[in-house]
Amino acid sequence: MSDHPENHEKSSSSLSNQLHDLTQHPKLSAREKIEEESDRDDANGNRDTDIRKKQVRPHDFHDRIHYDANPSCLQIFKGRYLFWLAYQSVGVIYGDIGTSPLYVYSSTFSSDPSYDDLLGALSLIIWTVTLIVSIKYVIIILHADDEGEGGTFAIYSLLSRYANIVRRDPREERSIKMERVEAASLPATSKHTRSFIEGSTVMKIVLKVVGVFGVSLVMSGKFHLSNLVRHDHSVLKAFSPTFAIQYLLRNKTDGWKSLGGILLAFTGVEALFADLGAFTRRAIQMSWLCFAYPCLLLAYIGQAAYISDHPEAYSNPFFNAVPPGMFYPSLIVAVLAAVVASQTMVTATFQLLSQIIKLSYFPQVKLVHTSKKFHGQIYIPMVNWLLMVGTIVVTVAYNNTTKLGQAYGVCVILVTFITTSMVSLVALIVWRVPLLVVLLGFLVFGALDGVYLSSALTKVPEGAWFTLILAFLLSSIFVLWRFGKENQWQAEASDRLAPSEIIDWSHADRLAVRNIVSSLRFTQTFGSAPISAIKGMGIFFDKSGLPNTTPTVFVHFLQKFQAAPAVVVFFHIRPLSIPTVPLDERFTVNRCLGKLTSNVRNQFFRVTLRHGYTDEVVDQDLGSQIYGHLRSFVIHEGALSNVDSFPKAEMADLAPPALSESTPNSTSISPPPESHQEGDAVDQITKSAPSSQQSHSNLVHRNSGEQQECVRRGLLSLVTAYEDQVVYIVGKEQMRIREVLGCKPKGWCRRVALAAFLWLRSNTGNKIANFNMEVDKLVEIGFVKVI
Repeated sequence: MSDHPENHEKSSSSLSNQLHDLTQHPKLSAREKIEEESDRDDANGNRDTDIRKKQVRPHDFHDRIHYDANPSCLQIFKGRYLFWLAYQSVGVIYGDIGTSPLYVYSSTFSSDPSYDDLLGALSLIIWTVTLIVSIKYVIIILHADDEGEGGTFAIYSLLSRYANIVRRDPREERSIKMERVEAASLPATSKHTRSFIEGSTVMKIVLKVVGVFGVSLVMSGKFHLSNLVRHDHSVLKAFSPTFAIQYLLRNKTDGWKSLGGILLAFTGVEALFADLGAFTRRAIQMSWLCFAYPCLLLAYIGQAAYISDHPEAYSNPFFNAVPPGMFYPSLIVAVLAAVVASQTMVTATFQLLSQIIKLSYFPQVKLVHTSKKFHGQIYIPMVNWLLMVGTIVVTVAYNNTTKLGQAYGVCVILVTFITTSMVSLVALIVWRVPLLVVLLGFLVFGALDGVYLSSALTKVPEGAWFTLILAFLLSSIFVLWRFGKENQWQAEASDRLAPSEIIDWSHADRLAVRNIVSSLRFTQTFGSAPISAIKGMGIFFDKSGLPNTTPTVFVHFLQKFQAAPAVVVFFHIRPLSIPTVPLDERFTVNRCLGKLTSNVRNQFFRVTLRHGYTDEVVDQDLGSQIYGHLRSFVIHEGALSNVDSFPKAEMADLAPPALSESTPNSTSISPPPESHQEGDAVDQITKSAPSSQQSHSNLVHRNSGEQQECVRRGLLSLVTAYEDQVVYIVGKEQMRIREVLGCKPKGWCRRVALAAFLWLRSNTGNKIANFNMEVDKLVEIGFVKVI
């Protein structure tokens, strides 16, 4: 290495900056690195620039953490795990579409079919399943996922990341990976399409309603190889689409109406896409193309072969076609298949509801992860019970499978048509496919969906109205909750302040120069009054976890009491979509206000606790855990501050061994120390200084003395506050609806909607009594917001 003074200076400065960054931003997660870069883009005013970030892979950062709050890296399975997922999907995803052979022919024909009509119906079934399921869904639509999630709402969420069409929860903005491409990189048609939907309020509302309506529609709603061999194998001719065309031309209106029964052949296809989050694209493609698809075709072809010889069997082809003596075994198989089919819609409902909860269209409910290996597989107890009640009600309302199938068919075809339309927008804006190709695809699949939809709508008076009303009610609840949340965010905007906007730290810094211990003051905006120091450690629960804002509960605490605990902790709990987080990686600590050398009576820290869905983290020992990490942070902060005093030749040996493997934000949990241990901790910092060269000795002692005193003072303040008391402070936000002046219908409608939102909110929120902590240390600070 060169000893040139200029090189020496650059190297020393570079290493010093790196160590400074380590102290200020220790161990950023993959998501946080993306967020930090995005923040710099926003600060520079580059709002219309390409802020797409490269996808973060698990091996780019620490191997034991694969995800942050909303993971940007997907689980990728190969080998036996991929085959295991594909095997699971057969029973979960295809239970619905796999039971369609029980009622498709009986729903298509009203009398004994002729041979030509039978071939025509079979040809329609074959080509419909091939075009809509195999090509449109399995090959095309499965690629329109939103970070591994499927369904119409996932498409809406995907569009919202590439176009400004939705207002997001300010607490979650940093965890959303926006990928809005700069206008210059988009084809003209894609750019105009994006500009249109971003600038049109009507289009934004339409997309929002359509997205939740598609979710609501989904929520509202042995194979016979021997028959082909023993009966009429000539039905294999139905693979020619000529028979399908001739069937429609020959039967005209009656043929068009019979499409309402044929579409039941692909009921469950919407669940195939919705269940994507529980499995993977490759697993679904493998299980469909290699198993479910050929088995389904074989079932329909086998039934057609039997009906060809026994036309009267169309009314119940499954049971009529079973070999002699196999009726009861077949009945058992059919009942078990119906149970499996219910699993399809149950799983899809869980997946879809978890998506709308993430985007604040439904209240938070208990969600249970059922697998440590496959992170997307979930169970929602409350929804499971509601589905049971709904199933009983629907079964009582419909007294035969034909009417039930017709009602379900309307929901299915509406969802597929909505999906086709929304994926066309994805193709233009996200995939940047040429307009002509998109139009061609939409004409083919849109026309196919449209023909089936027009036929299915004729069944609305015959019972399909019930599922449409149910879907409308569910959509209303989703939109209502979102409307209320947007008004809540607007009311809370006034409390999103940086700590420096509330507390005047410059006053303390001026006194610190004269070595005077001072109290904090409010900024001039808040009256410049002094802030008293309260004994103890106050842990303020922070819902947002945003690094540049102050928890709302702390703002109201300051305003009401004009006092702050000696040690203030902004504590944020961040759940991750992984089973567990190692103990040494759960806590991150930052000093969010002031610095180590600040000579004030208060210390301010920001602590984030990351945890997996199997970790129990909020318990009776939470305070001591936080204290242990704060103590380690202060010690390491002092050690790293000392580093800047040494030349580059000594810097590599300065930090203690523990610091080379971890950071202040990733410290181990320490037991509460006795007071005399703080001096030993400070001595550790002194011993970490290089002593091999006498020429640096004076520099070490001159700079470390003041630093030791700062660390000792900080540790003493910390241990004193911990021994005095630890208090957990939680915010309790109440809302009041703004009074309506006059008799404006719009104002009263808004008031009614917000009243319904507040009623839902009051009956679904978490209660402070549910916290698994010492009750005598819990304090609830109430405040009111006008919406």
